[in-house]
Amino acid sequence: MTMRGTGKAMVLAAGLLLAATGAGVSQDAQTTEQPAVAQPAPAQIPVAPVTGAAPGPHPVLVAPAPSTTMAEEEAPAQADQKPVLPHDLSPWGMFMGADIVVKAVMIGLALASLVTWTVWVAKSLELAGARLQAGRALRAIGEARSLADAGRSLSRRSDAGALLVHAATQEVELSEGAVDHAGGDGLKERVSSRLSRIEAQAGRRMSRGTGVLATIGSTAPFVGLFGTVWGIMNSFIGISEAQTTNLAVVAPGIAEALLATAIGLVAAIPAVVIYNVFARAVTGYRQMLADAAAGVERLVSRDIDYRGVRRPALAAE
Repeated sequence: MTMRGTGKAMVLAAGLLLAATGAGVSQDAQTTEQPAVAQPAPAQIPVAPVTGAAPGPHPVLVAPAPSTTMAEEEAPAQADQKPVLPHDLSPWGMFMGADIVVKAVMIGLALASLVTWTVWVAKSLELAGARLQAGRALRAIGEARSLADAGRSLSRRSDAGALLVHAATQEVELSEGAVDHAGGDGLKERVSSRLSRIEAQAGRRMSRGTGVLATIGSTAPFVGLFGTVWGIMNSFIGISEAQTTNLAVVAPGIAEALLATAIGLVAAIPAVVIYNVFARAVTGYRQMLADAAAGVERLVSRDIDYRGVRRPALAAE
């Protein structure tokens, strides 16, 4: 009885041990089946039960997880790719890709620049010819001994210097009868008035066309700035629509906007410089006409004095 009791006790202990081992294997299997966070669940391969083995849950073999993912394999390929700008950033390409308002601004500034250089060529030739003729008239007036001599020297010419002599000669002829009774002071005033009007008219004619240069020089930078503001505004609108601040999206619009300011400066700077040159040239031309008018007044005064000398001599005879 004692041996039999002892054997039953050993069989019972072995059964409890097998039951505990089966429970531990079941808990390990359940722990393995729960996937970790942000990791794919490993594949589970069931193992066929062995004949004659103790009943209970069967062990599960876990397949090893892959070492790299597809995203990690594609990352180097994406890093090697460089961003491609969607626009041609040459001046012509930026013009063609600009907004219609910015294009209109650029075309207007280009036309203004063309007007500036056209006025420069035309007025340079006109001023050069006028200064040359005024210099010849000034020399002829300075070499003449009387108003009649100056009139004969400039009889075939119609420039401003010749007009001064012709106007003075005409006024002397109209005042021929009044000089003997009223004296020459009135004649001098009338001649001076006519000469000053001719001088002012010649100066206005020579300054014609330079006002547009002042307008272009003062307004072109602001027109270009308007195009820049409009282009940058469109660029920010494009950024908000694309929901990205990538340089490839932002750069073309900003470059197109800044091109409008550059064209405005290209149109304004030469216009201001050329206007200042013409202003000095016209001032010099008017000074030459003033010198010629002063010479004509001296000839008229000389003729009046000679008339006063000849009149007493004739009376004495």
